[in-house]
Amino acid sequence: MRSRFSFPAVSGLFLLAATFASAQDIFVTPVPNAPFTGVIHVERSVVQRDGSVRDLRTIRDIGRDSRGRIFNESRTLLPASDTSTPQVMSVLLYDPQTRTSTHIFPAQRVFSTGTVNRPPETQPPALLDGSTTGNSIPRNDFTKQEDLGNRQMEGLAVHGVRETQTIPAENSPAGKEIVVTDEFWYSADLRINMLIKHSDPRTGSVTMTVTQVKRSEPDPALLEIPEGYKPFGARAETGAKQERNQ
Repeated sequence: MRSRFSFPAVSGLFLLAATFASAQDIFVTPVPNAPFTGVIHVERSVVQRDGSVRDLRTIRDIGRDSRGRIFNESRTLLPASDTSTPQVMSVLLYDPQTRTSTHIFPAQRVFSTGTVNRPPETQPPALLDGSTTGNSIPRNDFTKQEDLGNRQMEGLAVHGVRETQTIPAENSPAGKEIVVTDEFWYSADLRINMLIKHSDPRTGSVTMTVTQVKRSEPDPALLEIPEGYKPFGARAETGAKQERNQ
């Protein structure tokens, strides 16, 4: 049975894949000489139209090899009470040396690949305009930043920062003050956020935590297009026409 949270078509999967580099997601930086694998645990609460809250969960495998090539899964969201393994919807592969970005869709056994025009970012989005140490988020006149200090996660030193934005009651549709918070715990060693939290009482909250970190080379097969997968779209249609004409 199809999950109510899965996308019905390949084109819809691109929308989710595009969120990998957002500030509210774990961005796997494509940097060399720092191989690792890990699992992102996602806990999401979504405020429904009737005001009720729906609790969801998923997991995602991530990794990077010594060349800086990365893989980042997308899986279906399940009810928090569901203990089954979320289905893999797509996998993002990226090679910073060639700027080649590939999206793989296991259910359809197809892939799409292209070249990114600009050089790859090497810091998570929330840290790009921060301090030279990379341990703070951008300054903004409408937000307050708080240094949360240092702690250990998965044997790694991480530095935490919390950003708070307060929306006055007169500017809120609900007529009451709204406080939106974002929290980031950054590992300068791995060059990724190990933990991010986002909370907005209007829409819900999300917590993403990197666990099961292994600082070794990932299986090379995880960074390649699986055998038997075909390109889709215009190139796939062109290939079909050529076969029919032969």
